[in-house]
Amino acid sequence: MILSPEAQILILVGIILALAYLGIFPTLREKTLNRLMAIDLALSVLAVSIAGAWFWGTGVPFTLLLYETNWAIFTVVSYGVIEIPLFLAFAKAHGIRLDGSDDDNAE
Repeated sequence: MILSPEAQILILVGIILALAYLGIFPTLREKTLNRLMAIDLALSVLAVSIAGAWFWGTGVPFTLLLYETNWAIFTVVSYGVIEIPLFLAFAKAHGIRLDGSDDDNAE
């Protein structure tokens, strides 16, 4: 079975976000906005790096709703679209304030 390039990226993003929200984030001792953002930045760089290793220089077009784009934009947009609802639900469930005020007291 051969998957489309879009499906490959979506599976990659899904796996990375599942590891983050089911494994990494729940095990943090102190769950603050800054800590989550730092880890998420590293994970998003990982997603783009893997996608780049797969598709850089191939010229494979990606369909993003009505637009054709490249692998990098498709990866970043799909990562954000999938992650935003996950992050908001996680923040609500763990009492993480989105204004960052909990980070000042997390020492």
